[in-house]
Amino acid sequence: MATFVLVPGYWLGAWAWDEVAAELRAAGHDVHAVTPAGLAERAGEAAPGVDVDTHIADIVRVVEDGGLERVVLVAHSGANMAATGASDRIPGRIARLVYVDTGPMPSGLAGIDFHDPQARAELEKQVAEEGEGWKIPVPPFDPDTDPDNLAGLTADQLAVMRERGTPQPFGTATQALTRPDPLPATPRTLIATTIPLAAVKAMGEQGHPVFSMMVGPGWTYRELPTGHWPMLSRPRDLAALLGEVAALDPAAG
Repeated sequence: MATFVLVPGYWLGAWAWDEVAAELRAAGHDVHAVTPAGLAERAGEAAPGVDVDTHIADIVRVVEDGGLERVVLVAHSGANMAATGASDRIPGRIARLVYVDTGPMPSGLAGIDFHDPQARAELEKQVAEEGEGWKIPVPPFDPDTDPDNLAGLTADQLAVMRERGTPQPFGTATQALTRPDPLPATPRTLIATTIPLAAVKAMGEQGHPVFSMMVGPGWTYRELPTGHWPMLSRPRDLAALLGEVAALDPAAG
């Protein structure tokens, strides 16, 4: 059986993984869901200085303090930066890094660099006007304006996301990650949900600066058509895929 460490994306805490974690534990796996500093039950730790390094340290602490080995480290969405950084820092403890509708950024780029100039400017304006200059406000999670990302979510689930969501420290979006050279040879898996795998691979092979990091040796792929939050919209299916990719590493657990 495998040892999983699950890291949520922006605005969410460990609670977002509850159904996935329950499925994995029922299958006999050891599961540790992480709430990064400043979010959910750790909202009191929110501060302008919370950044990618802060969240890397959170993940490393869970792994090292728990004495965890051969970890399947799962990153959803914006957790890609912290999970990638943690895997780079403690590669000997990570059996596989799984990206759920996300992927690694090239060294020297921050999460905000993934946005086009207009979207970046809008985000910076929102943070300045609504987030005291250092917080990304919780979005409205409105399926009328964001149908693709919110596909598969019920009205009740959307209400919970609005109620339990926590402003995201902006430093986690603006701090670049400096990666080692050469990179650790950690096996990686992409579970694509909102972007078809064929499109991901095509953009990678065409040299897109981010998607090019998601093709090549060491990668395996799975597809789970749904919105951007499959841990909520398709938790059983996501748990099944995680169990499947963990089995690719016989020594995991």
